[in-house]
Amino acid sequence: MTEFRLPAGLSFNTGPITDPTAYAAEDGCASWLCLTGEEFASMGGLSYTDVEAAVPASRNVVSDPPFTLNEDLARQHVAALDELPRPTLVTCRVGPRASAVVYMYAGLKAGAEPQDVVAAAERDGAPCAGFDEYKAWIADSMRALGREA
Repeated sequence: MTEFRLPAGLSFNTGPITDPTAYAAEDGCASWLCLTGEEFASMGGLSYTDVEAAVPASRNVVSDPPFTLNEDLARQHVAALDELPRPTLVTCRVGPRASAVVYMYAGLKAGAEPQDVVAAAERDGAPCAGFDEYKAWIADSMRALGREA
């Protein structure tokens, strides 16, 4: 079996985004899945309004703390990513949750084994790889949503 690799057309942030329009242009994305909510925007962080202004297609699935990543959010992430044109940028506050969503989605769509997807995130140095809870969420969500498919 070949090593799981993220496909072209899906990316995530690895730090805070201060200029959404410039970030979208630099990333080359056609669409954006934003995981942050109004609470983060009210603290001076990225707002979904800024995301909407930066790209032609976007979705907002609030997955920021205090929300805990769970199967319901995974379903919402998959539904949003299925609708958005590629290339697609997925962002959270600084990258761990966004990278977890990208790896979960890409692994699910590729029919990969959850442990191979988590190993790829670790190998790639993805921000989610530093958090056991996010690695568990990737694997658990892939198993649950894979059974539903």
